[in-house]
Amino acid sequence: MDIGTVIQNIGQILQKYWRTFLIEGVTNTLLLTAIAVSIGAVIGVFVTLLKRSRFRVVRFLITVYIEVIRGTPILLQLYLFYFVLPELLPFFNLSAFAWVAIALSINSSAYVSEVFRSGIQAVDPGQTEAARSLGMSKGQTMVRIVLPQAIKNILPALGNEFIMILKETSLASTFFIGDLMTSYKVVSGATYLSMEPLIIVGVVYLCLTYPLSKLVAFFERRMAHGNN
Repeated sequence: MDIGTVIQNIGQILQKYWRTFLIEGVTNTLLLTAIAVSIGAVIGVFVTLLKRSRFRVVRFLITVYIEVIRGTPILLQLYLFYFVLPELLPFFNLSAFAWVAIALSINSSAYVSEVFRSGIQAVDPGQTEAARSLGMSKGQTMVRIVLPQAIKNILPALGNEFIMILKETSLASTFFIGDLMTSYKVVSGATYLSMEPLIIVGVVYLCLTYPLSKLVAFFERRMAHGNN
């Protein structure tokens, strides 16, 4: 197959299936990514705080949680949440999209918790001591002094996590939830073409991730400049 035929096929596919790729695929991919990172960040904060608990059992359980999530493939976790948990929890009548979103959120939380942990450790301990000397409790010091600075420090890392989850949503196409890779499968099955839809999906992913990566790099430079 020559390049001219490939380009012609890509043009015909885009003309007929542009809604499938650019509206359904992109919308569902970005929505899934935003949900996963948002919920993952909230859970990650609680995981980080629990890991700093004075109770050894709590710290141990949180460490196990993090290591299990980080030490197993995300595709395995998706299978677990899609096939196993609905059988164990039949009263949760959730859609396939919801189960996949939960799985990605849990996966993201383990990584975000480590990001928060490093961000908290980067805050000058003297500020914590000063806050405690002013009469603030440990919880107040964490919420009012430490966490705001930690969040500022880790924003670039959270941006990178967003990009990583955006790419990992491609694995969710296993369950046909309408993401970009699902769009590829649908169009490939309808047209009996494989290369051209893949090229389209690859270009769309690149158009999504490249500006985001440049934006994250911009904030990293601004923060590095501000800290000097």
